[in-house]
Amino acid sequence: MGIFNFLTQEIAIDLGTANTLIIHKDKVVVNEPSIIAMKRSTGEIIAIGRQAQMMHGKTHEDIKTIRPLKDGVIADFKAAEHMIRGFIKMINRKGNFMTPQIRMVICIPSGITEVEKRAVRQSAEKAGAKEVYMIPEPMAAAIGIGIDISEPMGNMIIDIGGGTTEIAVIALSGIVSDESIRVAGDNFTEDIIEYMRRQHNLMIGERTAEQIKIEVGAALPELENPPEDYAVNGRDLMTGIPKQIMVSYSEIALSLDKSIAKIEEAVLKALEHTPPELSADIYQTGLYLTGGGALLRGLDKRISSKSKLPVYVAEDPLQAVVKGTGIALKNLPSYKTIMQ
Repeated sequence: MGIFNFLTQEIAIDLGTANTLIIHKDKVVVNEPSIIAMKRSTGEIIAIGRQAQMMHGKTHEDIKTIRPLKDGVIADFKAAEHMIRGFIKMINRKGNFMTPQIRMVICIPSGITEVEKRAVRQSAEKAGAKEVYMIPEPMAAAIGIGIDISEPMGNMIIDIGGGTTEIAVIALSGIVSDESIRVAGDNFTEDIIEYMRRQHNLMIGERTAEQIKIEVGAALPELENPPEDYAVNGRDLMTGIPKQIMVSYSEIALSLDKSIAKIEEAVLKALEHTPPELSADIYQTGLYLTGGGALLRGLDKRISSKSKLPVYVAEDPLQAVVKGTGIALKNLPSYKTIMQ
């Protein structure tokens, strides 16, 4: 590490479909929705992150909001580059008299293709990164919740993000078996919109559905500590007039049932493909839930009753992946073998 090391800025990014988190100097400095708003006429970026999220579903003809990532991978290359660049600017607001060189560790879904990997690398480089390392999401999640991945002990991680659910068995610094399915938080949101339309003749937007998921989202129709019913505002499909209805967590659990069943199926499939010695370890260690989807009430109990194994929700499921990415960045020589 040379004399100019202070000119190298190291950042760890969890580039998620729903949210992007960035760690710099051991602190989460950016935690923003993965969305940008731009002017159609000029192509000018007018808002990034939370500001753009507030505009989502409320724009007029000249403004459009773009979510650059779909199903955990970059769907809009140019928008992703603008978004990453904007988030990096948020870190550098305090003002650097010289532009630092950026070393970046980004986490990626384990089921990503080479083309999709290249898109992530190119977006990061275009946004100003000089060195780009990529780490698989389940690996980062395992490191983030304090598992020693180099041990010969098998651990299973279920990371439910916005676009993908990553299920992986990790041992000896490698992924032994994994399942990556494109059913996750975004699907839950769509399920809620569809349920409201079908069951209550109520048209709601993405942001409202997201709020319902946070307030009364559940995986089981019966909970020990149920949340109170939630008031939902939307447009009546019969009359076209705005109206309000109350929804309960049991209804939302019913609307999410099919998507959660797909995740359960993927968990069972991953367990099926696990070598017997590691299966014996998992019987002892249980399953670890991370990602935003882990916050769904009763999901741990539902997966536990399906798999007949103990399921533990990470202490801070939303930040487990970015924390692990940050640890990997800090100890780059030790973790270089798992980087891509």
